Amino acid sequence: MSQMQNILLFSLFAGFIVLEFLLGKAKSMRASSGDNILDILCVALLAGVTQPFIFWVVQQAGLHWLPQYQNALSGLPWLAMFALLLVGDDMTQYWWHRISHSSVLWPLHRAHHSAQYMSARIIYRNNFFYYLAMPGLWISGIFIYLGFAEVYLVYIVLKLAVITGAHSAVKWDEPLYRIRALRPVMWLVQRTISTPSTHFAHHAMYNDGVGYYTGNFGNLLFFWDVLFGTAHITQQYPKEIGLREDQILGKEKWWIELLFPLVKSRRAHTSLVLGGKPYPIPETQSNLDTP
Repeated sequence: MSQMQNILLFSLFAGFIVLEFLLGKAKSMRASSGDNILDILCVALLAGVTQPFIFWVVQQAGLHWLPQYQNALSGLPWLAMFALLLVGDDMTQYWWHRISHSSVLWPLHRAHHSAQYMSARIIYRNNFFYYLAMPGLWISGIFIYLGFAEVYLVYIVLKLAVITGAHSAVKWDEPLYRIRALRPVMWLVQRTISTPSTHFAHHAMYNDGVGYYTGNFGNLLFFWDVLFGTAHITQQYPKEIGLREDQILGKEKWWIELLFPLVKSRRAHTSLVLGGKPYPIPETQSNLDTP
């Protein structure tokens, strides 16, 4: 399952990136060499280390302590399995993402917002420990042990397709908003899954009516934002992406963003030291190096 999953996920991931190049979207990306390294390493570490490690630990623990429960729920209808994954993985990731914009967990999520561009390549751009501690991955491992492996494969491919599309510089939803006949459909789509318009807003440098980095936390389902009151829908796209902090002081080192708290920043104003304080920019004007 793991090998097939990685092949399918890599194909989706690579397909969006190739499309960005073919449509000329990559030319406008302000990616430094550090950005390139961070983007690549984060994907490689999640796919090759973190997720396999979590699933292996769950399986070994289950076989050791609860062997009688292996594949115990394999007889459930696949729709029930899919629904349980939506709650156990996607809804918990919504909350994990939301609390990661708090001061305690923000350093683990900061790297995702330090990119000054939107692209499929940043979907897994987070601190190494962000995914290692993510509840949804551990819950997914438990469901797989209980017999959800085949349904999980379908679920995770669908989820990656939506998330990658929401981050990609290819704004697939933009032309659809201009088609009058599709307005009812797009109204529903925007409130169901993450789209470029809603997710670009989350990565905005400013909370300016279009940008909304204090909401739009959904991954596969944007419905969680609608349900829990953090949705902001405009059908527009922010003018600037990234952190105002980095725009003023320069980018943090990629290895610090990836491995904090094992390594720490030397900047005077940063969240990447224990008890660190951001550069004091008024919250009403710009996005700080804070949640």
